Amino acid sequence: MAIENIKMPQLGESVTEGTIEKWLVQPGDHVNKYDPLAEVNTDKVTAEVPSSFTGVVKELIASEGETLAVGEIVCTIETEGGNSAPVKEEKNAPDEQSAAPSAGKKEETKTAAQPAKPAGSKGRYSPAVLRLAQDNDIDLTQVDGSGNEGRITRKDLMKLIDSGTIPKAGDVPAAQTPTQQEQPAAQQAIATPEAPKAAPAPIESAPGDIEIPVTGVRRAIAANMLKSKHEAPHAWMMIEVDVTNLVQYRDSIKGEFKKKEGFNITYFAFFVKAVSQALKDFPMMNSMWAGDKIIQKKDINISIAVASDSALFVPVIRNSDEKSVKGIGKEVNELALKARSGKIKSADMQGGTFTVNNTGSFGSVQSMGIINHPQAAIMQVESIVKRPVIMDNGMIAARDMVNLCLSLDHRVLDGLVCGQFLARVKEILENMSKENTSVY
Repeated sequence: MAIENIKMPQLGESVTEGTIEKWLVQPGDHVNKYDPLAEVNTDKVTAEVPSSFTGVVKELIASEGETLAVGEIVCTIETEGGNSAPVKEEKNAPDEQSAAPSAGKKEETKTAAQPAKPAGSKGRYSPAVLRLAQDNDIDLTQVDGSGNEGRITRKDLMKLIDSGTIPKAGDVPAAQTPTQQEQPAAQQAIATPEAPKAAPAPIESAPGDIEIPVTGVRRAIAANMLKSKHEAPHAWMMIEVDVTNLVQYRDSIKGEFKKKEGFNITYFAFFVKAVSQALKDFPMMNSMWAGDKIIQKKDINISIAVASDSALFVPVIRNSDEKSVKGIGKEVNELALKARSGKIKSADMQGGTFTVNNTGSFGSVQSMGIINHPQAAIMQVESIVKRPVIMDNGMIAARDMVNLCLSLDHRVLDGLVCGQFLARVKEILENMSKENTSVY
């Protein structure tokens, strides 16, 4: 019999960790290769971890609710043949000399101070730990790990962040700091030690308050939004569009369309179509910042924001510029149903190049969206509001007006191209009518 390790898989191109939401098996259960073992929440998606082997579940290493980095062991499976001992991870193997010191050095080992962690030992850190350390400027060489053999875990870093005692690069541990008497007199005279940073005041729960645990989905949303705001210098623009002709056209066909196609034709499908057309004319809007270069994406894949009671999902309409209004509307409807029923997959949310958010569905008339990292812009479609407008002939008429609000990454985009892009979207929308627009 052999013991095989099942590891946390990478369920998306940018996924670095996952949370075990629910185990579908128990120790002693027989499983076949590719059978689902657990439901994992990762990068806003609930997916299943399949078995890589046929055998009997030996041990569940991770508990429900626990977050693990990609590549970490979640459970073990006993299979036919081979050795009975599980395969150990090389990165967790202790140094042979430290594990078995010679008899003549035992006493010295007990009394000697532990050596500092090597500064370059990144191989011992999980991707989740490295990302969290980078986002919060944490010097990992000064962090004591609580994991196996002193390994630093994500929980160790979250504890430091919550306490406000984050070790920075260049900090000297207290045990190594020279005393005032040991410092040269000249150095004492010019030394101006930086005042210690105050730890954030803890928020205490009062009687009647409700404490809501932070789920893996909510933590992933928070991390992505924080990353976007920290990295991308946001700028904002808004344009006003007269969509009276579009409203009249949609209202004239919605009943027949629903009867024929089985789903509602919404204004949002027309807006996505208009944005897709405008992106073809201004491809710079369909770009991403990549450090030393800007990548202008060939495919136009529109991300749309879909909210459920507890999470925000951003599924993608691929090659939206090649689809009709009906095709876009059908895909929007299907993706929204999948997201709200918890059936959306990681593949449904990969590859977006520009985001369109339907904030108008909540009655909003003006908003400033946070860019969906690593994209360069997000456009908010606000509520369509009927109000009096002065026409070109000087007459006042009741018109259906909508605000389009654009948040942009100023590293990639400037006001000129964004203004031209919004003007093009406005032109397309204001010319959508029964006479020159087809939903098919």
